[in-house]
Amino acid sequence: MRYQEKIPDLGELSLAPVEPDRHAPLLHGWVTQPRNSFWGMGSHTLDDVREIYTFIDGLPTHHAYLILLDGEPVGLFQTYQPEADPVGERYPVQPGDIGMHLLLHPGQRYARGLTTAVGPALARFLFLDPAARRIVVEPDVRNHLALRRLETEGFTFGPEIDMPDKRAQLAFLTRARFEADRPTA
Repeated sequence: MRYQEKIPDLGELSLAPVEPDRHAPLLHGWVTQPRNSFWGMGSHTLDDVREIYTFIDGLPTHHAYLILLDGEPVGLFQTYQPEADPVGERYPVQPGDIGMHLLLHPGQRYARGLTTAVGPALARFLFLDPAARRIVVEPDVRNHLALRRLETEGFTFGPEIDMPDKRAQLAFLTRARFEADRPTA
């Protein structure tokens, strides 16, 4: 599925499905950067990255998208059904839960304002599905920037959980909270 949305003062945001063979070099360049250490792929080879995204591409429950602004790649967005993911073994999944992961890697052109603009756009994309009732995220508890951003965006913090590769902070954004904070015109 493709998605497009005009972001004032930034440009045209679009989501395009990751094509593992084509996009692995780009993604490898992002996920191995020290600043993206919380993504957990810092020591992965190009082949490892290609293999992971080929695996994800074959799952009906998980999806990976490139985030593009005016056609320029600025991030990676992944969605998943929590009941089909290790996180679903660590909290009581509710009907309508949809999980997401976000890695932004803007160039200089989009360094300012990207995070603030992209979060709501991605939530709008997820809530296009009428069955989606709540967005679930589980960042590393040490990722203080992500936790502050989630709080600003209206997420409610749940318990900390132990994932296979990290101690994580569960956080949730309900459709009702999102729509109350961002009424449509």
